[in-house]
Amino acid sequence: MRSKTMVLDETVQELVGANTLRRVQQLVRTCARALADSHGATIVLLDGDQCFYADEDAISPLWRGQRFPVSECISGWAMMNRCAAVIPDIRIDERIPQLAYRPTFVRSLVMVPIRKSAPLGAIGAYWAVPHRATAEQTALLSVLAEAAGTALERILTAAAWW
Repeated sequence: MRSKTMVLDETVQELVGANTLRRVQQLVRTCARALADSHGATIVLLDGDQCFYADEDAISPLWRGQRFPVSECISGWAMMNRCAAVIPDIRIDERIPQLAYRPTFVRSLVMVPIRKSAPLGAIGAYWAVPHRATAEQTALLSVLAEAAGTALERILTAAAWW
């Protein structure tokens, strides 16, 4: 069985060679779920004043394809504050829009910004049970987020150049 560090290292190497947004999304969602031992993972992209839930890997559907105002979702909070949000119980955290989460399996989450210096998005991991993301899980997801930020920036720059 591969260690989490090996999974992260392999994914970072693949991100270096990724040349499409779709490939970055696939790599990130799969790796995030493995690193966090979670029931779901998502990649959220910043689109103006909206958070676009671009892709997910989860035990049941979450918000793929949906947009929420940055000011009204936890991924926006992580981007605006440039830090991870670790939420052991979503039912008692005032940053969580309860109506959006009620129909989902999510009870706990961690959300880390992609590229802290100037966020491009966020990576989220979700659990169906109360769970406090460990410092290791949060740190591994943060490393993944920085690598994803580099890949996204490269792809977006290349697309703008052409």
